[in-house]
Amino acid sequence: MFTGIIEEVGTVRRLTTAPHRCELELAASRVLEGTQIGDSIAVNGVCLTVIRIGGDSFTADVMPETLRCSNLGQLKTDSAVNLERAMAANGRFGGHLVAGHIDGTGMIRAIQPEGNAKLVTISAAPQLLRYVVEKDSIAIDGISLTVVQVTRSDFTVSLIPHTGEETTLLRHRPGEMVNLETDIIGKYVEKLMQPKETGVTADLLRKSGFLS
Repeated sequence: MFTGIIEEVGTVRRLTTAPHRCELELAASRVLEGTQIGDSIAVNGVCLTVIRIGGDSFTADVMPETLRCSNLGQLKTDSAVNLERAMAANGRFGGHLVAGHIDGTGMIRAIQPEGNAKLVTISAAPQLLRYVVEKDSIAIDGISLTVVQVTRSDFTVSLIPHTGEETTLLRHRPGEMVNLETDIIGKYVEKLMQPKETGVTADLLRKSGFLS
């Protein structure tokens, strides 16, 4: 698990692709402290497993499914990425519960100043927006942020100067893709509220027209 508090911005040193896999080497410093092979590091919010460690870098495998469902497939050499180690059991919970399992991607629609902050508006599919709630948290490229507004086609978050300076979000331009992970609690509640499709109960629900 992660908290969405970015520890540092790393850079892509090498991206090796093959028909059914990808290997990503990232230059980093802080997230390497205490890290061992097999540990998890969130890269733009995607939980990846460390398979090699160098003096100033680490390497992770990226599955084809991850490339399809996130913006990692668009990375190039020298691309900047947000990095966070998995939360220690005795650590502070500065952000919110972040699993590192991306729900999908959104597109930057606009970045506008508001006082000392920046408002970032992101469009997303309806199946993602249903889990986005005003004043709730969302992870954008792994960054824990608070939603300030939601519409039928997009949502808006606000970044203080520190967050803007210490992450990659404000480096994006309108039209670029970001990874989204919605609040994990809402998804579990929805799942548990669904009827159990087994045995007599499922048959009765189908006959009543509640299940197809």
